[in-house]
Amino acid sequence: MSEETTPSVVKSALPIGLLFGIIMILEFIVSYVMNIDPITTPEIGTIMNTANYFLLPVLFISIACNGYKKSNFGFISFGECLKGGVIVCLIAALVYSLFSVVFNMIFPEFIDEILVKTRAVLIAKSPEMTSDQINMALDYTKKFMNPAILIPITILMYAFLGLIYSLIVGAIIKKDKLQSL
Repeated sequence: MSEETTPSVVKSALPIGLLFGIIMILEFIVSYVMNIDPITTPEIGTIMNTANYFLLPVLFISIACNGYKKSNFGFISFGECLKGGVIVCLIAALVYSLFSVVFNMIFPEFIDEILVKTRAVLIAKSPEMTSDQINMALDYTKKFMNPAILIPITILMYAFLGLIYSLIVGAIIKKDKLQSL
């Protein structure tokens, strides 16, 4: 098999990562439009976090790696699994974080709403906190919503998750050409 006929892991992973990012955006939009708040309703927050940080990454990494494996005559190396999985999560994180920045620019009141809800939850769950401690927690929350921090942190977090989940998926589905000889 020549280099020209070998499919690219990157080309296989890009559309899957884009789909993953779009699904996270749709999830956010639906919860926003329906006024479903993961801050004040911890059950919803748990479901959304489980989906976004565990189920969806594993699902889309598996889809990308298996898709590449099929297009590569049934072979995929451990390194290709790692590369594909990390790319899926990087693209999804980039798409989602850029959407978040644009959304916050279009609806600047959204950040204020989050801070008000976070203050209420902090007061309800930790009544012993002083107003200085609450203000400090809210300042940190607001800092992490700054695009200069939000985008790199989101990308790094999903890259790390992509690496960990790709290690697991790669260990399960890898099939090197040397194994088949």
